[in-house]
Amino acid sequence: MNLQKDDKNSSLYTYVVILVVLIILNTILARFGVIARPIGLGCSGLYLSVAFMIAFALWFGGWGVIAAYVGCFIGAGLLGGMPHGVNLYWSLADVWQVLIPLAAFKAFDADVGLRTRRDFLIFLIFGWLLNNVVGAGWGASILAVGGIASWNDVSGIFTGWLIGNLIVTIAITPILLRYFTPRIQKAGLLVKQYWA
Repeated sequence: MNLQKDDKNSSLYTYVVILVVLIILNTILARFGVIARPIGLGCSGLYLSVAFMIAFALWFGGWGVIAAYVGCFIGAGLLGGMPHGVNLYWSLADVWQVLIPLAAFKAFDADVGLRTRRDFLIFLIFGWLLNNVVGAGWGASILAVGGIASWNDVSGIFTGWLIGNLIVTIAITPILLRYFTPRIQKAGLLVKQYWA
């Protein structure tokens, strides 16, 4: 019984460490993306972080989702000058961008290593297109609701956000999933459901 409790504590400790590392990585990537090609306050036309955040959530489940929110909140929001009240809701855009593919992969029992055409099709629908449409729509709209951008600017922010995310997601995420998933599985770190 104590051995089982020690294993759970060890597992929890491992995932808390992974969470901290992912938050740091997401924060750095989010901040870099906003600096690289800004399209509005806290928004980037090439948000590199999203490509990695999707993979992190598919590998580490809820830990990756939390890291996506916190990384965006700090990296793109706080360090990008976003007012705190708006940032609390605006950063949920990154949650939708990683939670949608995570939920789809779990619901359809897809392999995050993208081993079959079906797995890749699920990725394209939920991890490349739908999630980025929802994230861009949410983020651009919250900027208008929060008074950061005018409603006239929303379509331009949405379009820039979406196109940039589609580019970086298709260029980076499938490679990460295809070639790094086996390593994460071998290390015993892949979260099979939402939490380990």
